[in-house]
Order: sequence, then C-alpha cells, then structure tokens
Amino acid sequence: MIWNITGGPDGGAHVTDVTNASRTMLMDLKTLDWDDAILDAIGVPRAVLPEIRSSSQTYGEATGDLAGIPVAGDLGDQQAALFGQTCFAVGEAKNTYGTGNFLLLNTGTKAVPSKSGLITGLGYKIGDQPAVYMLEGSIAITGALVQWLRDNIGLISSSGEVEDLAKTVEDNGGVYFVPAFSGLFAPYWRGEARGVIAGLTRYVNKGHIARAVLEATAWQTKEVVEAMNADSGVALTSLKVDGGMVYNETLMQFQADVLDVPVIRPTVAETTSLGAAYAAGLAVGFWKEVEDLRANWGKDKEWQPRMDAAERDKEYALWKKAVTRTFDWVE
Repeated sequence: MIWNITGGPDGGAHVTDVTNASRTMLMDLKTLDWDDAILDAIGVPRAVLPEIRSSSQTYGEATGDLAGIPVAGDLGDQQAALFGQTCFAVGEAKNTYGTGNFLLLNTGTKAVPSKSGLITGLGYKIGDQPAVYMLEGSIAITGALVQWLRDNIGLISSSGEVEDLAKTVEDNGGVYFVPAFSGLFAPYWRGEARGVIAGLTRYVNKGHIARAVLEATAWQTKEVVEAMNADSGVALTSLKVDGGMVYNETLMQFQADVLDVPVIRPTVAETTSLGAAYAAGLAVGFWKEVEDLRANWGKDKEWQPRMDAAERDKEYALWKKAVTRTFDWVE
C-alpha cells in the first residue's frame, strides 16, 4: 500500500515498519532487520522484501489525488490499537474485542521470551527512539460465539440482544461454555480441542446460555492475563478495551470482576485507525511527544471490580475444569 500510494514503479517507497515485519517471523527481533538464516531456510530472496523502517516517520509523499500529503504512520493491526490506547508504559495493556480477542502488553525496550504460550513481538518504534516490545495473547472465538448463537442456533436475532437475554438471569446457572471451535489459542495452543457446554441441568434456560457465552470471553481473557503476568513479572493494574463488544456493559463489568482490575473504555473505540493517525501525527510534528497523545486520549467509561474473591476463585476453578473437557477431542 505504501509503495503504491507513493508512486509504485515511479519512485514509490518499498518499505514496511517493524511491527508488520515482525508479523512475518522473518525479522530478527534484536537487529530489526531481516534474518538471513530464516530467509535462506524458507527460500525468500532478501531483494524482494521491503526496507524495514520505524512505525512513525515520513516514508514518502502520496501521489495522484493525495499528491503532496506525507505518508508517515505504519503499524500492524493490533499494535496500532496498543498505540491508539496510549499504552506507552511498561505493564500497560489493551484488549481488542472482535470476532476474536487480542490482548497486548507493553514490555518496554527488551523482548520478553514467553514461557506461557504467548507471542513476543514488536509493539512500535517511534523515529530513532528504541523499539518497544510487546507480549500478545490471541483468543480465537469471542464475538464469533455471539454470532454463532445468532446464526447457527437462532437463540437471538441480532448480536445486541445477547446482553438483554443474559440479564434475564442472575448468574450462569452453573453453565460454562468453552468455544474451542477451531481448537484453543493462547495460552494452550491445543489444535485438537473442540467446544463444550458444561454443567447443564434441567434448571438451565436460554438466559443462562447467553450469560455463559458472554462470560466465556472474560474467562479466556483472564487466562491470557495470567500468562502475561507470569511472563512479564508485572501484574496488570488496569485494562484498556476497544472493539465492538465493549458496548456490552454486562460483559465489561464481568471482565473487571474476574480480572480484579478496572476496565476502561475510551471515547474512541476504533483505536486501530487512531493509533496509525497518532504515529503519523508524531512524525510530521502535529504532536510533539507521546505525552501529547496521552492528553488527547479520552476515557468514556470505567468499570470497577466488585466480585468477592472467594466467589471469583470458585468460578474460575469451574471454568478451568470445563476447559480440560475440550482436550483431545479430535484423535
């Protein structure tokens, strides 16, 4: 895209940034350059790859209808959301709630190798400043589970109805829904797992199922947070959230309850595009420093945890028990 918008074969800039380059798994995380050993092993000629630049610098000027406008910000999807949520300090994290969830934690200027099933990668790099690394946990099925409830089962006619249905009951009725539809992602990475609904009794109704669907997102997020805490040695103090599901207030309150930290929704929930704009704005001097971005970021709502610790531990143990029932389903 950058190559085409800056002129393509007529002088276009063939570049990418460190976050997109790290996604290919062809870049050395320390040198921030393509890894010749990996290129040779896979058979990728270095000559076909773009030059790796920072996430916030002017790569060139646009041509055509946008002629003269600098192209200056480039970040991978989830890293852009991390940047847009102004998670610039070590230990700050964001969670994007979409069809799946992506939880990223800023680990500072040193790459933290994961021992808990997470991905180590580049968070962002501003101009000539040192690169900032991150840990990422990916959850395959979150918002997609609500879609499944709508499209496959027909329990609701629109995604927004799931919250109203969940609020018809006081709790989950003992039901736990582990949506391992395509296996389990972080922190388990069990491709042979398949989804289960555990704890069914005759008492259970559709409201309990709806609540279990929402709670599944929060429990899976808690498992990734625990893995991040173990890897980084830094306990999460708050969680900034974005994406389509963050307007489900029942889910956001339950997320705060199970994490036992505040959950914060920004005024601009589409933080991916905001992060790219922040990076470009820094590069061209629209903002002078990251503290200006913090000042620009606004809080829309915050949820404080209010669940009793003993209840949280009991519920979490049952969730973990349900997760084990998904293992080894596919021979």
